[in-house]
Formats: sequence, structure tokens, C-alpha cells
Amino acid sequence: MSSSADSAIKHFTPDIASKHGENLTREVAEFVVNTSYERIPDEVVELARKSILDGLGLALSGSVAESGKIIQNYLLAQSMLGETTVIGTSQRVPERFAAFANGIGVHADDFDDTQLAVAKDRVYGLLTHPTAPCLPAALALTESMNATGQDLLHAYNVGLEVETKIAEAISPRHYQHGFHATATCGVFASGSAAAKLRGFDVGQTQRTLSISASLSAGLRENFGTMTKPLHAGRAAEAGIIAADLVGAGWTAAPGILESPRGFFQAHGGGFDLDAISGKLGNPWTFVMPGVSIKPNPSGSLTHPGMTTMLGLVLEHDIKPGDVERVDVGTNHNMPNALIHHRPTNELQAKFSMEFCMAILLLERRGGLPEFTDEVVNRPDVQEMITRVNFGVHPEAEAAGYDKMTTIIDIHLKDGRTISGRADFGKGSPANPMTYDEAADKFRGCAEFASWPGFKTEKIIETVRSLEALGSVRELTALLSA
Repeated sequence: MSSSADSAIKHFTPDIASKHGENLTREVAEFVVNTSYERIPDEVVELARKSILDGLGLALSGSVAESGKIIQNYLLAQSMLGETTVIGTSQRVPERFAAFANGIGVHADDFDDTQLAVAKDRVYGLLTHPTAPCLPAALALTESMNATGQDLLHAYNVGLEVETKIAEAISPRHYQHGFHATATCGVFASGSAAAKLRGFDVGQTQRTLSISASLSAGLRENFGTMTKPLHAGRAAEAGIIAADLVGAGWTAAPGILESPRGFFQAHGGGFDLDAISGKLGNPWTFVMPGVSIKPNPSGSLTHPGMTTMLGLVLEHDIKPGDVERVDVGTNHNMPNALIHHRPTNELQAKFSMEFCMAILLLERRGGLPEFTDEVVNRPDVQEMITRVNFGVHPEAEAAGYDKMTTIIDIHLKDGRTISGRADFGKGSPANPMTYDEAADKFRGCAEFASWPGFKTEKIIETVRSLEALGSVRELTALLSA
């Protein structure tokens, strides 16, 4: 190579690095390494306890889903021996496989918490389901290590903060063009939590993030199938694999986030440096813009509409036979995610605004028992679905994508029209659940899994004071058959 060419390359590389946030991966790794438990605000810990309880309940209900049974049988067929719990079962497997199975379980019913976005070019509610890849990895490792509840809270909060800031920073093209951010960004949650618990230094943590990035995958075309929760399970597993390899001496690129051939460029075509650099823990995502806990086991974009519809049905005592048709209008990004307009199974129904409206008109509730293949295919449900028209409403479009504005007009056979509107649903930071309300949701999930009542109540109280727990194994014992 000529000296002039060599000189040109040396001149070009720093410009690119500077433009794309030189040393950003190191900054993230330093946050993971240097964030002590004492640096996590009490408000963040309080919010984290609610999401952890929520995640554990969903792992229980997910353990009896069809996908849960398939994964449990798959793991049994591998004849693996380990020390970590597959929630809702008596199975013990190696750490990575417990994280894998429990990540699938948390996300199986699409009932898990949702990271919110407020930037105008990002769709509110369409970033990650942050607990699904983060909690299973942190739980598996702390159980294996016989670590404390405080250790679990520490690793979980650090991992979730990294995951959510990365998801906030990547170009919106990432999600719009088909990537599932829970999967692709979730690997950084599990990788960060694993690096924290393993006591890695900054260099080791950078390599863990780098390997995690190369393991990231997940496509939205698989929404409405078992492969969507598979994404969360693989993301939870990936961070543990990455940390295991780093512990064994594996090498990886140091600047995987910001480099021209790295995560942000390859997966999104770019990123907003200002959304992540200097923003880790400043403020914590749990505080601003917040994390939403779902009131219904369906895509988060259905929840403002479901909250509004249920309120209208109850307030006006609307009977199914009264309804001529229902018009539901949102911004154009919401139909882009709620793609199943005539669902024929429970997984499609979770991404069907039409089903979510129909079931509330018919049953006045939309919980786990309603999201089953049997209910979805009932003749009265399928007929009511045809009365629901879902599309773009100019008023909702004008409200901006930083909201989930949903406008409902219920046209009755007597000529009346009953209308409602909501920007956010129950469980969002604008209308949050208390710990006791999250506990009620947990009880519903546990009941769906036929979990013993005494264990259910003990789990609720254990998580309420999780930082005082001497051993995570006390908690996992309550989650084990």
C-alpha cells in the first residue's frame, strides 16, 4: 500500500469515529462497572420492584402456554443438568437455558412491561419490552451465585438502563423496517447484567457488549407467532453466553455500538448520540419517560383503546346487540404494528385492535382467559370483529407519534354515537399501577398457572422488600414446582 493511501485511511477513520460517538461503547461499559447500588435512586428501585413482580408473574403464566410446554420438553430432551430454575416447573438447567426458557415465558402472552419513548420521531410504546430479556438473565445468575435480592435489583436496573438507552438512541428505521427491538437491544440488558454480576472490568464489559451485539436478532414479521417470545428468550440467553465467553478469554471489537460496521449502523443506519451519551442514569429510564405495565395481554398499542372502550361500555351499559359498528382511529404507525385484522388464534389476537375492541364489547374484560384460540374463534367474537373498523384518524395523526392517541366512535343501532379518546392506557406513567395493583395482576397470572395461593402471596411480599432478601434462592424456590 502506498504511503499516500495509508495516510488517507488514517485521516478518514478518526473523522468517522468522532461523527459516530467515539468511545461510546466504553462509556456504556464504564456505566455498568462504576454504577454502585447506592447510586440507584430509591424511586428507581421502587419502580423496578413492580416490574420484577410483573415479570415473575408472567413467567408463571407463560410456563403453561403452549410455547412454554414446547420449550420445557425441548430442554428435557437435551438431558441437561444445572442449578437454575425454569419458573413454574421443577426443572433445573444451566444458567443460560434458564434465562432462555424464562425469557420466553415472560414474553409468551405479550403481557409484559413496555419501554416508552417520547422523541417525536420515535413511536411511543414501540421500543422494547425491557424486563423480558433482562430479568431472566439476572435471576438465573443470582440464583446460581446464591446472591442477594439487592444483587438482583442492582444487575437488573443496570441492564435495563443500558438496554433502554440503546433502544432510544438507535434510528427509528430499526423498528420501522422490521427489527424487533426487544430482541436486538435486549441482548445488551442481559450482557450488562451478566458483566455486572461477574465483576468484569471495563475492557471485559466492552467485549461482553460486543459479543452480545453479534448475537442480536429478531424480526417483526414473526409477531403473532411463538417466535416473538423466542426473541426475548434468545436475548436473555445471549448476554450470559457473551459473559461466559469473555470469562474464558474470548476476544471482540471494543467499539461495537458506534463503529461504522457496528450495531447502530448495521441495525438502524445510524443513531442519536445525544439520546445515550451522558444520559445513562441521567435520568434513569424508569423515572423518565418511564416503563408501562400492561393491563391486558396484548400489544401495548391496544391499551389506550381498550382502557377507553371498557370505560364507555361500563358507563353507558352498552350491550353487544346495541352496536352497529365501531370506528377506531390512531396514527399511521399503530396499524403498522397491529397487523392482524381478522385473527384466528390467540397470538394474532394480541396484535388485533379489532379483537381487543370486540372482546370488551362481548365480555367486558380482556385478560388471559379471553386470549385463547377457543375464544378468538367463537362465532359471536368473529362476527363482532367484522363490526370494528380500524384505521388512521387525522386527529390522532396530528397528535404526534410520542403518544398512542386512540379515538373511538361506537355507532349504536338506535342512531346514537358514543365517543371517547385516550393518549395513554392504564399502567402507563400517566396512569400508573400501584404495587398493590401490580400484585393483583400477579395473582391473576399465578391463578392462570394454577399456582399455590400460599406461594403466590409469599412471592408478592418477598419482592415488595426484595433488597432485604438474603438469598435469591428463597425467591426461586417459591417459583419452582
